[in-house]
Amino acid sequence: MRIIAFSTLRSFWDKYPDAQTPLRAWYALASRADWETPADIKEAYRSASFTVNNRVVFNIKGNDYRLVVSVRYDRGLIFVRFIGTHRQYDKIDVETI
Repeated sequence: MRIIAFSTLRSFWDKYPDAQTPLRAWYALASRADWETPADIKEAYRSASFTVNNRVVFNIKGNDYRLVVSVRYDRGLIFVRFIGTHRQYDKIDVETI
């Protein structure tokens, strides 16, 4: 998968250094993946949650942070839409971000 907005992840771990290792691990796995359906993601990430508009929510660092991405399965693209703490996540609308 091609991941758009790696810089968003980097900016986040600059602010929250404890997120760097788990975000790099997520990036490494996702960038090598060939996810064609939500089931493919679920196989790799059992705790992933799915919403409308092909949004996927990943728990990062033992659920300390939330990563929201938009997936274009047909093009092999992942767009980073949001990364934040649970408090920040609670203030967004996952379906439209």
